[in-house]
Amino acid sequence: MTITLNHTIVPAHDKVESARFYSRIFGFEYIGEFSHFIVVKVNDTLSLDFDSKDKYESHHYAFKVTEQEFDEIFKRLQGENLKYGSGPFNPEDMNINHHYGGRGVYFRDPGGHLLEMLTTDYEIPGK
Repeated sequence: MTITLNHTIVPAHDKVESARFYSRIFGFEYIGEFSHFIVVKVNDTLSLDFDSKDKYESHHYAFKVTEQEFDEIFKRLQGENLKYGSGPFNPEDMNINHHYGGRGVYFRDPGGHLLEMLTTDYEIPGK
């Protein structure tokens, strides 16, 4: 059996606003309320379960996408005038990166989490 991540809880100041943001920007399916969470379906095996919290640390979520998906999502980012950047330490320089022959971009969700979209896996030394 291949192990897959089934779901993860994403803290948010406003769980509905954040879930709708991910659905709108990434094209994820907005499922809605389940228990006290707001659920967004990422793919056949993974959902993001948003939960409202007053205080939490910022997390980093990276999504690997196809070249076509990158173009579509990037257009939506630009359409909403969201700041984006080429790296985790410069997420607002309004550039994308081209690491490992692909493309990558960083931006923040409404709750302050740092999101990454990349088209190519990182090359890990020794692998």
